[in-house]
Amino acid sequence: MCNSCPGGRRRPGPYGVRVVPDNEAVSDVRHVLVLPDRDAAEEVAQALAERFGVDEEPRLVRDALAGEDDAEDAQWLVVLRDENARLDPAALDAFAGEWDGWREEP
Repeated sequence: MCNSCPGGRRRPGPYGVRVVPDNEAVSDVRHVLVLPDRDAAEEVAQALAERFGVDEEPRLVRDALAGEDDAEDAQWLVVLRDENARLDPAALDAFAGEWDGWREEP
């Protein structure tokens, strides 16, 4: 907080860049949905926009189970950023459950 600034807020710095006080940090909320296979993960990624209005395309990640080399033993993760924390974790868990998946708890 800036004691000499109007309203205690910092004024824009040089070149119009606004200095962000420490208490206005950007949230790094992410949701990880675990799906049984790639097809399910791709379907979930597409359906997220329709069901939840997600603008940013989720990231798909293959997650091989420890000690397993067989591609059949791989789970797929759908990683979704939610910087404003507007998505309901329980709704995402139920949504992933429609494809035999779940939302991983942080």
